[in-house]
Amino acid sequence: MTSTHAFWLAGRRATGETTFDVTSPWDGRLVGKVSAPTEAQVEEAVAAAYAVRDEFAATPAHVRAAALDHVSKRLAERTEEIAQLISAENGKPVKWARGEVGRAVSVFRFAAEEARRFNGGEAQRLDTDAGGQGRLALTRRFPKGVVLGIAPFNFPLNLCAHKIAPAIAAGAPIILKPAPATPLSGLIIGDLLAETDLPAGSWSILPVGNDRMPALVQDERLPVISFTGSDRVGYAIMDSVPRKHLTLELGGNGAAVVLGDYASDADLDWAASRIAIFSNYQGGQSCISVQRVIADAAIYERLLPRIVAAVEAQVTGDPSDDATDVGPLVSEDAAKRVETWVDEAVAAGATLLAGGKRDGASYAPTVLTDVPAEVTISCEEVFGPVLTVRKVDGEAEAFAAVNDSKYGLQAGVFTHDLQSAFRAHRALEVGGVVIGDVPSYRADQMPYGGVKQSGVGREGVKFAMDDYTYERVLVLTGLAL
Repeated sequence: MTSTHAFWLAGRRATGETTFDVTSPWDGRLVGKVSAPTEAQVEEAVAAAYAVRDEFAATPAHVRAAALDHVSKRLAERTEEIAQLISAENGKPVKWARGEVGRAVSVFRFAAEEARRFNGGEAQRLDTDAGGQGRLALTRRFPKGVVLGIAPFNFPLNLCAHKIAPAIAAGAPIILKPAPATPLSGLIIGDLLAETDLPAGSWSILPVGNDRMPALVQDERLPVISFTGSDRVGYAIMDSVPRKHLTLELGGNGAAVVLGDYASDADLDWAASRIAIFSNYQGGQSCISVQRVIADAAIYERLLPRIVAAVEAQVTGDPSDDATDVGPLVSEDAAKRVETWVDEAVAAGATLLAGGKRDGASYAPTVLTDVPAEVTISCEEVFGPVLTVRKVDGEAEAFAAVNDSKYGLQAGVFTHDLQSAFRAHRALEVGGVVIGDVPSYRADQMPYGGVKQSGVGREGVKFAMDDYTYERVLVLTGLAL
């Protein structure tokens, strides 16, 4: 018998009146049953978070830091167990799932460190004008209120961590809604938070269905929303609550540029290897996976066969096998959508060099060239293991090709030229530029987010804490400065 997983209501374990199944996208087996909260229980969680907001904001930094340190250490202790769970419910190869747990360990550790140094205050003399004589301004940051965190399926542990950890570090209560397809990894964070001394009501993890999300989004007691997911849903949320503070980490169609100076055999082998790995590493289900390769004509003919060979060398199969590089997509419907987009591109004249085949929820790592600009796969985020390769003439054309997109999350530029690196940083309309590597690199402490339709605001622990708080100035009068 598979046990039913409880959810976390105002810091305590709870069950509702109904359950839903979590199944493996690899083989369809039942991974777990999850209890769904009732409407009354959701209301209880929101009311508790709202009621405790002032108390939690005033919680000593050492208490919040100790709780975050505890979660970090306990995640590390349970790495293998949690990695197996991520792989089972998400279909992610277990070697990548272990990496995800390691990242979540770091996120909570970073949050503990930031909790200890955040809000130290900045003093500003105001006697620079005569009217400010004897006055000093002290600026501190205070939580905007309860955070509603909405997490996606593709990083079911770490992207929950990126909602919860900064909120706790900043003293903001949080209601977390994990993805319905992958709630088990997020619920484990609740197991560990329950072992801490955080105030009751300061956190809840509620596995509610997507159909119940609009009511939470509209609730005036939840003034801050942090959402990771599709641009369609993210901007629908923004349009529905224009007066709330939103952090939206949305989609992308990440480009890897290979410039003409990146020309040695070692250079091209490295670029091809990184491109192949990170166009496929989560089944392509990462918003900074490599979807587009933009290669200078000077190296294109030598790079393309290397990319195809490296993609074909990716090991596909059972995600629980340590040898597997590429597992299934999150569902068969997701794989069918990718199949449709690739078929459309080929019918329109694209050349298929590798892959192009679906087996249930799995889609073979795929490489396309000569892809027409108007087909879906050129314009949208594929969110699957599909790579397009394009030849350009020079740096300016390469950078223009990167910017020829409604998205702007991250870009990678393979070059040894420092001037090219700085020109890329200035010219590319993205939230992050990675030099000498693919766009898929993310350090969890750095600012992370996009421009254009890739979202607003920034994640990365300190930067999320800034988003969850606002500055308040205290003016002291009559001081001998």
